[in-house]
Amino acid sequence: MRPSGRTLSEMRPISIETGITKHAEGSCLIKVGDTHVLCTATIDDRAPSFLRNTGLGWVTAEYGMLPRATTSRNRREATAGKQGGRTVEIQRLIGRALRAGVDRSALGERQIVIDCDVIQADGGTRCAAITGGWVALRLAVNKLLAKGVIASDPLIDNVAAVSCGLYAGQAVCDLDYAEDSEAGTDGNFIMTGKGQLIEIQMSAEGTTFSRDQMNQLMDLAEAGVAELVAAQKDAIK
Repeated sequence: MRPSGRTLSEMRPISIETGITKHAEGSCLIKVGDTHVLCTATIDDRAPSFLRNTGLGWVTAEYGMLPRATTSRNRREATAGKQGGRTVEIQRLIGRALRAGVDRSALGERQIVIDCDVIQADGGTRCAAITGGWVALRLAVNKLLAKGVIASDPLIDNVAAVSCGLYAGQAVCDLDYAEDSEAGTDGNFIMTGKGQLIEIQMSAEGTTFSRDQMNQLMDLAEAGVAELVAAQKDAIK
């Protein structure tokens, strides 16, 4: 039995509300159970210097967690003078995940920055950030298209992510913190709307896993991502 009472394949309730902030070109608040992440997209009409005169655009991300997003207060990284290794790793993951769904030549020489701020954390924050980050990106690109700034849609497909793992010896989908902290194996699955894999982060946290168990987790992830993609599409109608 899962601590939440969910079935093995059952996702937490998913909610994506758009137009959360006034100034950002795209924004949404994604809630996956008790994990809440604010995602905003900012368009910069200049490409990074390493892409100058290439005709290619760029999508990057920044990630942060508010001090009381968790059960105890975390010190703001700004007061420490540097980002932690976990933060850097997660924002790089978000950026490369979203870029996998972008035709950078169609985007042109501009950059879109996705900011993902965790308001409340209960497991799966990076997955929620990727899923909500894509919605913010979609809304920002829609504005470029509406204004005629770009001629064709640079977004190739939806991008979403879900965590799956082995909890109490069983494969489960969409781990919350209670499960994540006790999981024998934990993985993050990032996929496109068509079910193509972008990245899998998988590790044994205390118990090794078999090929059959990996296949079970992959099946759960495919179904979970399909549900997240449906929520993305509903949010941007």
